[in-house]
Amino acid sequence: QVQLVESGGDLVQPGGSLRLSCAASGSMFSIGDMGWYRQAPGKQRELVATITSGGSTNVVDSVKGRFTISRDNAKNTVYLQMNSLKPAVPAVYYCTARLFTPAWGVYWGQGTQVTVSS
Repeated sequence: QVQLVESGGDLVQPGGSLRLSCAASGSMFSIGDMGWYRQAPGKQRELVATITSGGSTNVVDSVKGRFTISRDNAKNTVYLQMNSLKPAVPAVYYCTARLFTPAWGVYWGQGTQVTVSS
């Protein structure tokens, strides 16, 4: 059974930084695109950033220049570096990935909470 496990969520002051990690584990043959979404209470889950297996990235405009997505294929891990964090209601950040297990499917992690507050 495959799973995605996020870590790194925390309470941080405005202007601070956090790095989220998400590791894929279990029986899988390949990992395709990976990404991060976030969801605030009462709101829909929204895309933050994606990265292909080849390393091409896409970051939504609202965080462009502050957030960076990267991956370490040897560790089956995707990262989200978040800098210059702005005050916001707490949000849960979810990792997602296309995994070949031996069929392609989309998997989600359990989420990690990020709170930006003074």
